[in-house]
Amino acid sequence: MNLSKRDFLQVMASASAAGMALGRYADADAATAQQGLYDLPAFGNVSLLHMTDCHAQLKPIYFREPSVNLGLGTMQGRLPHLVGEQLLKAVGVRPGTAMAHAFTYLDFDKASRRYGKVGGFAHLATLVKMLKASRPGALLLDGGDTWQGSATSLWTNAQDMVDACKLLGVDVMTGHWEFTYGMDRVKEIIDKDFKGKIDFVAQNVKTNDFGDPVFKPYTMREINGVPVAIIGQAFPYTPIANPRYLVADWAFGIQDDNMQKVVDEARGKGAVLVVVLSHNGMDVDLKMAGRVRGIDAIFGGHTHDGVPVAVPVKNAGGTTLVTNAGSNSKFLGVMDFDVKAGKLVDYRYRLLPVFANQLRPDAQMDALITKVRAPYEARLNEKLAVTDGLLYRRGNFNGSWDQLICDAMMDVQGAEIAFSPGFRWGTSLLPGDTITRELMMDQLAITYPYATVNEVTGETIKTILEDVADNLFNPDPYYQQGGDMVRVGGLSYALNPGEKMGARISDMRLKGQPIEAGKKYKVAGWAPVAEEAKSVPGVKPVWEHVETWLKSQGGRVKARRINTPTLAGVQGNPGIAKG
Repeated sequence: MNLSKRDFLQVMASASAAGMALGRYADADAATAQQGLYDLPAFGNVSLLHMTDCHAQLKPIYFREPSVNLGLGTMQGRLPHLVGEQLLKAVGVRPGTAMAHAFTYLDFDKASRRYGKVGGFAHLATLVKMLKASRPGALLLDGGDTWQGSATSLWTNAQDMVDACKLLGVDVMTGHWEFTYGMDRVKEIIDKDFKGKIDFVAQNVKTNDFGDPVFKPYTMREINGVPVAIIGQAFPYTPIANPRYLVADWAFGIQDDNMQKVVDEARGKGAVLVVVLSHNGMDVDLKMAGRVRGIDAIFGGHTHDGVPVAVPVKNAGGTTLVTNAGSNSKFLGVMDFDVKAGKLVDYRYRLLPVFANQLRPDAQMDALITKVRAPYEARLNEKLAVTDGLLYRRGNFNGSWDQLICDAMMDVQGAEIAFSPGFRWGTSLLPGDTITRELMMDQLAITYPYATVNEVTGETIKTILEDVADNLFNPDPYYQQGGDMVRVGGLSYALNPGEKMGARISDMRLKGQPIEAGKKYKVAGWAPVAEEAKSVPGVKPVWEHVETWLKSQGGRVKARRINTPTLAGVQGNPGIAKG
């Protein structure tokens, strides 16, 4: 990716404008900060707002950005694979500022206590209303992973999030974890709750039998006289990363050829602007942007990358802007286009952190959240333990929350080794915070939560680790099919991400002793994608084991020693924190 001088200046102007605006209001009261911090001058004549990967977080939370986000091969040193100081330097944000806290893990504990929690739908609603009022005709795009990630979303079968999104004013949506509620529930929401209110679009989801579209591939909207096509790109590997039986009748995929046909069709029907609302992940979006002509911008999600700038990608038809708007209701993307004489001539992009202390909560949304949570408040607020250390999940390898889950599974189930999925969602806790049932469920709330224990050979353990590593570190983004590296408890190993499939994992050990290929080991895990797992006698959801363990800790949970692999071949990689 080579930026022209004009592209580079535009990128830096967007980053610096947002950074300067935030710094002055970091310690102001909510009303003052709201007026100054988020008062963005309107630009152009078409505006699109973008949220993604909120993972059902209706209330403000803490969320730590990763200290490891490795980019390999052509992606090394490129967004989104920059962390900490390297990221701040690349986008022109000063260290120690509110923006630096929003976009990096740096001084997370201290900065969190200064700037407070982020997100929350009542605060997000205030910001959306402000921006829509200053940008007539603006649309709100939801990139998916919206209905899953909290106890209340699980217990209400996603209804709490459906109602909140309607009130928030979402106009267009695509999906991923939504599909884990099953085909019938997804269609019920779209056909009933969303009808006439929210367009659910996905050009890459078709029926297995005849290849018919399951959802509208795109929607056409006119904004201030400008015809705009919004094409949906649902997560292409849903039946692989999640249980296939939940979407048994549907086929997914990237489908570049079909995407090109849809783009051409939209242009043929008069679309002046064509954008894609994507849940591919940013690396996949960057590749797609170079292959498909005629897309003006991709509003991306899935990989939870909070990227402060729009990245321009050259292709045979011109330039496509690629964005990614973070997660957990923490950010709202604002893209302003200037369209003249039927052509896009300029743009402005900002990714705004949603600082809960600096936005007054919207009264209507606040009332809805209180209402939907009311039947569950006692269960949500039950105190399980206090954490002595920072608990977080996000990153290519183990986080402290993941380590806690692995330790709990091994202890309660009597296993030697534990595997926990490389999920990116899950809120953070500061040292001294109380772990309530709600905060525990933020890490575990899925529709296939079954905890398993199996006798597994050393050879199979290596195969599992190799498969997941290839999924994460395959040099071709189109073969990266899911989340981060599986989290491992008990077992130590070495990893060389740059090696070929089958040669990345080495030096596997249990309590210092080499793992033997033919020996069987007792391995705990959870979130199996096989349907039969839920029928195993005595199987329990993982949260029962974790809650049992938390309650056995005498009221306090010690800071976790995080079990991460020994890495080779990544020295100097700007996607890994120094030190």
